[in-house]
Amino acid sequence: MDRTTFLGGSVLGVLVRLTILSIVVGIILSALGITPDNFFYQINVLLRRIYDLGFGAIESVLGYFILGAMVVVPVWFIARLIKASRGPDDPPAPPSGTR
Repeated sequence: MDRTTFLGGSVLGVLVRLTILSIVVGIILSALGITPDNFFYQINVLLRRIYDLGFGAIESVLGYFILGAMVVVPVWFIARLIKASRGPDDPPAPPSGTR
């Protein structure tokens, strides 16, 4: 593979196009109030928010787990106590109305 195929044209032509495109994008970003320092600061803020969002989701799931466990575990425990009080040899009571 030669340079022209890799770059998409002659070296000088590619450099001119990249220079013009960089200036146009720089003007647009400057109009939006984005500076190089501000840009890297915003990238840092974005990465922190994504990081916090991940742990925020884990915290929410943990909260739901604790809330559900406050109901499920006591009901399960009472059901186990009732089953244990019947004993292993006691057959379950037949449904009412049958002989």
